[in-house]
Amino acid sequence: MSYLPPPIASASYTDPALALAQVCRIYDAGLAHLRHAMQRYLAGEALPGHVRAFYPYVRVQTQTVARSASADSARLSYGFVAGPGRFETTLTRPELFGEYYLQQFVLLLQNHGVAIEVGVSAQPIPVHFSFAENDHIEGNLSAERRQLMRDVFDLPDLAAMDDGIANGTHVARPGEARPLALFTAPRVDYSLHRLRHYTGTAPTHFQNFVLFTNYQFYIDEFVRIGRAAMQDPDSEYIAFVEPGNLVTRRAGTPVQPQDAFGAEPPRPPQMPGYHLMRSDRSGITMVNIGVGPANAKNITDHIAVLCPHAWIMLGHCAGLRNTQNLGDYVLAHGYVREDHVLDEELPLWIPIPALAEVQVAIEQAVADVTQMNGVELKRIMRTGTVASTDNRNWELLPDNGPQRRFSQSRAVALDMECATVAANGFRFRVPYGTLLCVSDKPLHGEIKLPGMADQFYRERVDQHLRIGIRAIELLRGLGTEQLHSRKLRSFDEVAFQ
Repeated sequence: MSYLPPPIASASYTDPALALAQVCRIYDAGLAHLRHAMQRYLAGEALPGHVRAFYPYVRVQTQTVARSASADSARLSYGFVAGPGRFETTLTRPELFGEYYLQQFVLLLQNHGVAIEVGVSAQPIPVHFSFAENDHIEGNLSAERRQLMRDVFDLPDLAAMDDGIANGTHVARPGEARPLALFTAPRVDYSLHRLRHYTGTAPTHFQNFVLFTNYQFYIDEFVRIGRAAMQDPDSEYIAFVEPGNLVTRRAGTPVQPQDAFGAEPPRPPQMPGYHLMRSDRSGITMVNIGVGPANAKNITDHIAVLCPHAWIMLGHCAGLRNTQNLGDYVLAHGYVREDHVLDEELPLWIPIPALAEVQVAIEQAVADVTQMNGVELKRIMRTGTVASTDNRNWELLPDNGPQRRFSQSRAVALDMECATVAANGFRFRVPYGTLLCVSDKPLHGEIKLPGMADQFYRERVDQHLRIGIRAIELLRGLGTEQLHSRKLRSFDEVAFQ
């Protein structure tokens, strides 16, 4: 027998705000039920059955391929379903995604003129995903009570979290609705928990523009910039958040109650995250992903559920051309993917195109920060193909195979992460870009030595980071309707951005 929350009937809406309110009502009732049952379980009570609550769903049904021809909706690459049929998805965390959901509901109503149905799905909410942000409930359970949890509550089920929709391999069963979003609610919740674990910060702090790096030097400089911005009462940014959810508010801004939960972590997280926050969530998140394509895939797999407007990789690379100098920039316009971590999800025959809006913004940012243009700018920045490898010591292979392939591909630089970041951006429909800085030239005998490397980092990190921040400012100014390129959408695409 199941122990369920009070039933809530499904309903149809032509007002997007009312549809969102119903989503909140269903979700909040489910969480309240799970949390109350968990409190009773912690107290040692015997519960009257298997405790269950279910995610809300949103559904639309259309009878025609036709949709609104309004100028506003015609510019967008999302906000409409691919054709006639029934489409639905489960939803989670409306307090985090509420504005995003509302925007999607508005577009569906504008484009199709059909009511939005909201109801209780058949997908259980795992009890782990019901805990409040600062709850640590399982630590209070005995080993025996912890083992019995599976008999009493629904635990996370990986079978409900695959990326078949995003990968383009999902096939709806006969009679089953087609997907409305790339990610199901359990998949989103799973990634939100992973983000907290890896970055040491709550998902609520993440912003819609993300910078990735694999060097702590960049993070140190970002922290300096973030803290300085908080001392400026006129800054466009309202808060700066560091691992442990340590919040520094802008000068003159009152402290918020949740700030009291922040504490320096006992040890650094694996991929520390820092957030320069704006009130509209269009600030900048920066994450030190560490070294290697596996790390790059891991963090982008999880940040993707937040549906950011763009992410950019700022890293160092090996220059492969004799005409390059240490400190030169490389703007990637193509990728040789020898990183292997996405071969199953995104086969190598799929091209990863450069996105014009992002490329132009990065090039303009380099010009703005360096104050160089024309031939002078080309002298310090080269646009070309970047090869990414999962073998950090590729130079030591005896047969010279990698060097031959990199030459055949016309690659101008080599790194370990940027192709993965770009490929996962393509896969998850997140606009992406890469700006690397040449830190060594192994093919030409210029390898990093300790003293030379320290001087190089000191001279280049500040400028490189300011270029990344400037690129995000330019992208923010474009507006989301220009950023989310049609190049990232298929002909049988989900409606949600």
